[in-house]
Amino acid sequence: MKQMHPYIYLASQSPRRQELLQQIGVRFELLLAGSDEDAESLEAEIDNESALNYVKRVTLAKLQAAQKRLSKRDLEWAPILCADTTVAISMNGQEIILGKPKDHEDAKRILHLLSGKTHQVHTAVALLNQRSVTDLGVGNGREGGGSPPLLLVSSSEVTFKKLDDRLISTYITSEEPMGKAGAYGIQGLAACFIENIQGSFSGIMGLPLFETAQLLQASDVQFDLNTPD
Repeated sequence: MKQMHPYIYLASQSPRRQELLQQIGVRFELLLAGSDEDAESLEAEIDNESALNYVKRVTLAKLQAAQKRLSKRDLEWAPILCADTTVAISMNGQEIILGKPKDHEDAKRILHLLSGKTHQVHTAVALLNQRSVTDLGVGNGREGGGSPPLLLVSSSEVTFKKLDDRLISTYITSEEPMGKAGAYGIQGLAACFIENIQGSFSGIMGLPLFETAQLLQASDVQFDLNTPD
């Protein structure tokens, strides 16, 4: 019988990512940054960096930090999963990355930019494992990687209806935009804004399950659809 990893470490405090892993039966333990780590600095942007390169770089940086965290805490080895989501919109031929709003005014600015337009949502998911995997497939917005780590990206397009000032202010009052890339959460009230989606709903939420399952299967991690032979 093939030896399977019974659980992984999830290096993310996002409740949405935790819910999505639970949805497909993945056992995980949280591996979160301590007070001695500057996790926010990992998300700093680099001038002229594309949104796609940004989300891949940040995800791998988070994974590297999580690997160091695991070693420092002297925990039992298990695969480590990280993910990062970024929102971008093209305006006047320039791609603008829309991160987490700094405050309510910044959330208002971001939502005005998204109003009545189509934007892109890129979510990278990476898994660190000791196994070597050479082919995870490339295409349809997904990028394969070597090992370690394994990296895949899900890219989607989301179209917002036109938002007026009152609707934006009411949404911001809910506090839902805070702490979320693009100042909205598709699984919450902002679902009322969305006219069309092309891509992965779970990827827009923050963890693309198609890509995540590929990584877990390639790394022999046990979950509901990947059981020992």
